Amino acid sequence: MTSTQRLPFLKGHGTENDFVIVPDPDGRLDLPATAVARICDRRAGLGGDGLLRVVRSAVHPEARAQADEAEWFMDYRNGDGSIAEMCGNGVRVFARYLLHAGLVEAGDLAIATRAGVRRVHVAKTGDVTVSMGRAELREESVVVSVDGRSWPARNVNMGNPHAVAFVDDLAHAGDLLAVPPFSPASVYPDGVNIEFVVDRGPGRVAMRVHERGSGETRSCGTGACAVAVAAARRDGVDPTETGTPVTYTVDVLGGSLSITELPDGTVEMTGPAEIVAEGTFTPAWMGAALA
Repeated sequence: MTSTQRLPFLKGHGTENDFVIVPDPDGRLDLPATAVARICDRRAGLGGDGLLRVVRSAVHPEARAQADEAEWFMDYRNGDGSIAEMCGNGVRVFARYLLHAGLVEAGDLAIATRAGVRRVHVAKTGDVTVSMGRAELREESVVVSVDGRSWPARNVNMGNPHAVAFVDDLAHAGDLLAVPPFSPASVYPDGVNIEFVVDRGPGRVAMRVHERGSGETRSCGTGACAVAVAAARRDGVDPTETGTPVTYTVDVLGGSLSITELPDGTVEMTGPAEIVAEGTFTPAWMGAALA
């Protein structure tokens, strides 16, 4: 990038989990972690829980193997610049951007991610549905602690790691400014997203979440999926055994998501995704961020 080039960006959110979107179809932009963190800074940058770089799969070394299935790769970064495998709300916003930019038509499409190809249905307006793959429930015992209280947590992997703790009151999660202590640390060598969950009624739960590299966010799509699967197992329901889909509404701080686990174990997430703004970075600011 030269000092006279203006790099475009967009801003979007899914249930108030917000992202900076950077189109880079030919994969020419090198975005180091420090630059991503500066872009996502809510005071000195644009602000966002994360960044979605839009790259053609064929030109990205981590996505070339998926290019035959999915033309576009979601290069997702956490707000601190670290790389993440997946982001459920991010996939919905990514799909909404592709439609907004005229790169795809409404309907079914595939998006490449570091956790594999995700199948998406995006309407011209309204909700976006993502097939999130199967949840992997691991057997390791995990304990999460906040302010002297401790809870057992369910270890669920949705392409990225989650620890799901059912609590009596969401306030028990504390301020979530720092990563809640969990043990044993060896279960999550690359860090973990931690969800605190309360019941809201039959088939409905509410959650707060601390996301790796971002802190507390208003929503977490993979986290909502992990919570729904953990709630179903706690309630004695496994669609792969009953042959009947199960759906939970998961309330997050930024809205609600509908999560359905199908008899084949696939988890589908449905929720809103919106593009709210677009513009360009000033060359001087972006040049300094990339320096």
